[in-house]
Order: sequence, then structure tokens, then C-alpha cells
Amino acid sequence: MAIEMVQILKPDGSLVSPKLEPKISEANLKKMYRTMMLTRFLDERGLALQRQGRIGFYVTSTGQEAIVGSALPLEPQDWIFPAYREHAVGLFRGFPLKIFIAQLFGNSEDLNKGRQMPNHFAYAPIHYVSISSPIATQVAQAAGAAMAAKIRKDKAVCMTYFGDGGTSEGDFHAGMNFAGVFKAPCIFFCSNNQYAISVPVEKQTAQPMIAQKAKAYGFPGIRVDGNDVLAVVQVVKEAVMRAREGHGPTLVEAFTFRMGAHSSSDDPTRYCPKLLSQIKIRRVESKRSH
Repeated sequence: MAIEMVQILKPDGSLVSPKLEPKISEANLKKMYRTMMLTRFLDERGLALQRQGRIGFYVTSTGQEAIVGSALPLEPQDWIFPAYREHAVGLFRGFPLKIFIAQLFGNSEDLNKGRQMPNHFAYAPIHYVSISSPIATQVAQAAGAAMAAKIRKDKAVCMTYFGDGGTSEGDFHAGMNFAGVFKAPCIFFCSNNQYAISVPVEKQTAQPMIAQKAKAYGFPGIRVDGNDVLAVVQVVKEAVMRAREGHGPTLVEAFTFRMGAHSSSDDPTRYCPKLLSQIKIRRVESKRSH
């Protein structure tokens, strides 16, 4: 059976229904907006720095900034096991911008002292676990950490992020199965941005609706508009509440689109016709404006 996509905002920014709007303070709305704008600016600067040869590598999250909504329902004691495009989540939780940028350069103020790849951010004070290169390893790690929290009887939940390509990895299935069996307080957040590097989602999984995969492991799967920050807040809020109350994990599929390259080492125009057409349109508009 199809899973209906949760949406609160229409494409024009109006509400689908006033009754659906989550209760979010004005301060938090502004904080999310500022974080989304900062993330977009960092992507522009980060990619420019890499092209200038000043840093070695950069991964953008352009088009996926609304993921910041998943950070709002979390508490300070909760843990983040990120993938590559969760800059907004870290910044919203208090990742210092200076340290964030220092890790890109691997300079003397980098807490990792250059021992990590650029874009492999980590910051212990906000429980932001280091990014790692192997795909989906963080999923099993988050399930284990969530189980440890349950055994210790603390109220921490674990949030792990991954892409649609990560759902075809063994660690995804192992982590999901473990969390489902033991009702670990874990939220699995899949950013379905349509491409696992250069492979479209329909060529790497026979199940086009990622949220459906949760059924095999005995817990709910929810599909949300990944560009609707209010819907992301609401869906994750419910998943966090469920986990914290001892009802086990939830798989959240945020349906979105990667608006740029997989990384600074990638040329998306070789495999993504949508991006190629967008780039051609921008070039025409740029010529007309000049």
C-alpha cells in the first residue's frame, strides 16, 4: 500500500491547512531560517574554496536545507549520527561556525588536527558523531548507541541520517532489524534525493518508496516532503516522542532532490538530465542579464 506524503506547506509557501501547522516559536522559526540561509552560503563558499585549491574536498547540501527541521525536536542529550549533507543540523544544534570551517581547512584550530577528510565534521559537545566515508555504517552504529541508551535507562534518542543509496547497504538492514527487534529509541532519517551518486533510485532498489522498507522490520515508515521544513519538524517530533516513550524506532523518508553535484569531485551533468537542463537555463538567463 502507498504511504501518503506528509505536507504542511504548499509550493507557494501557503499552508495546506491551518490545522496542520506545528506550534513553533517565532524564535525557532527565525533560527531555522537563518540556519538554512547559512547552509546555502556555506555551500557556495565551500565549493568556491575547493575550486580555488584552498581545501581538498566539499560536499554540498543545496536543495536539502529543510533537513534543519529534524534538529528542532531533539534534546541536548540526544545523539546525531550524520551522513554528508547534515550541515544545517549541526549548525542548528550549536556547532561553532569557526570550528566547522577549521575542519574544512584542517588547520591548527581543527579539533581533529587534519586527521579527518574535509567535510567529515564532528563535535562532541553537541553529540555530533564523526562522518565516515563508508556508506550507511552510521546506521548500525546509531542502532547500537540507541540500544545502549535503553539499557542505561536514560532518555536519549539517536538520530541517524543517510541517503537513498544507503538503504541498499547491509548496514542499513542490520541496523533496522536490530532496532526493530529490541525497540531501540532510534530515528532513521533517509534523505531520498533521487541519486546515489550517479545511480537513480529506481536502479538501486526495486521498492521505489523507501518508507515502505520499515514494514519488514516491524516499525512505522513515514514519508515527508523533504523541502517542507514545517512537515519535517512535525514528522520528526512524533518519531522522537515515540522513541522516547519506549515505543521503538521510526523510518522517515524525506523526499527531496539534490540540486548539485554529489561532491566537488562529481559532474552531475553526465548522468542527471534535470540538472543539465537547469544549468542550460541558468546560462541563457545569465547571458540575457548581461
